[in-house]
Amino acid sequence: MGTDTVRTETADDSAGRRREQHGWYFYDWACSVYSTSVLTVFLGPYLTSVAESAADTDGFVHPLGIPVRAGSFFAYSVSASVILSIFVMPLAGAAADRTGRKKPLLATAAYVGAAATTGMFFLDGDRYLLGGFLLIVANASVAVSMVLYNSYLPQIAPPEERDAVSSRGWAFGYAAGALVLVANLVLFSAHDSFGLSEATAVRICLASAGIWWGAFTLVPLKRLRDRPAMTPKGTSAHGWRQLAATVREMRRKPRTLAFLLAYLVYNDGIQTVISQASVYGSKELGLGQSTLIVAVLLVQLLAVAGALGMGRLARTYGAKRTILGSLVAWTVTIGAGYFLPAGSSAWFFVLAAGIGLVLGGSQALSRSLFSHLVPPGKEAEYFSAYEMSDRGMSWLGPLVFGLTYQLTGSYRDAIISLVAFFIIGFLLLARVSVREAVRDAGNPVPDRI
Repeated sequence: MGTDTVRTETADDSAGRRREQHGWYFYDWACSVYSTSVLTVFLGPYLTSVAESAADTDGFVHPLGIPVRAGSFFAYSVSASVILSIFVMPLAGAAADRTGRKKPLLATAAYVGAAATTGMFFLDGDRYLLGGFLLIVANASVAVSMVLYNSYLPQIAPPEERDAVSSRGWAFGYAAGALVLVANLVLFSAHDSFGLSEATAVRICLASAGIWWGAFTLVPLKRLRDRPAMTPKGTSAHGWRQLAATVREMRRKPRTLAFLLAYLVYNDGIQTVISQASVYGSKELGLGQSTLIVAVLLVQLLAVAGALGMGRLARTYGAKRTILGSLVAWTVTIGAGYFLPAGSSAWFFVLAAGIGLVLGGSQALSRSLFSHLVPPGKEAEYFSAYEMSDRGMSWLGPLVFGLTYQLTGSYRDAIISLVAFFIIGFLLLARVSVREAVRDAGNPVPDRI
């Protein structure tokens, strides 16, 4: 009789879990359009051009009285947004742990970010400070929302499903990015036919990403459910204090900390490539906006296949080995990008194809691998630390990129500086015994990891 009850509960739980998983995928579908259309394609070149129009005769703008080369303003703004995220993400993680109410927090972060992105429609003329402010708000908001979103993964997927579920989430995101980029390409390429200037077309593309983000966030908010808080009554840890307590606990799990350090390094390189590739293509290689859109569209389409394909490779070779292979591919691809001839769209498309094939899989498998290292009941606080590595600590790459350009005046030197992140990340990850890390967390060890 007891066995029959367990079977019934398992069947019911399975149906509910599938429903939550399908809703969970749609937050990637909602917010990834911001990462693709805004951060990767349009905002970098456009905000740089706005800053250049406001620059003095020496090519510098002066936010808060600080001389900044106009070509570095976008990279510095990305770094500032990530530094802000460092202060806000622990607050969100602590609130989620205390209350168990992730959905209201997810909704707040998502709609603040969507509103800031929609407001980018008003970025014109020489309003580079407005652009920097909206970028900082939107980027910090998406980082906070991802803390909450990622912390659902261990709750909605058992260990044997996580690589596949995480990969499908990334695939949904890249599919949405590709779909919206097609519409962006039509609008941008034929802006004259619609009676729009090129700048107005870009501003519409930016704002539409915010509208998309807000609209499709309704799906996960309807399907995901809150769980009872796991924080014991009387616990009053807040924000940084809870994060500090989590890190102190992780010190007793040195292999988890070692994984986070490796992820911090190589993901910093990934995030910087995502945010700065279009600036490199437009300013160093002299490629037009339409070429950049097609290249990023190619990345999106191949990233869907790459995420799903690398998820299958992980079932055969394990997530760790598959990630290590992707880091080798990242190193080769970015190294080759240094030698791309100016004005050659064909070679830029080859570079985009290489990035697309490894982009989704390396991120999806890192997320699912970390989910095995989370002690049961501590999802929000551990994923707050993870997100600190994912986005919250990803200020160094843009800073290195911006400083390299400021010192050398060469975007080629700036892009090649990022290779170090992938090489160091590979070496650090190779030293981590993930099986022992899973055991340390008190979780069952999958056959392949």
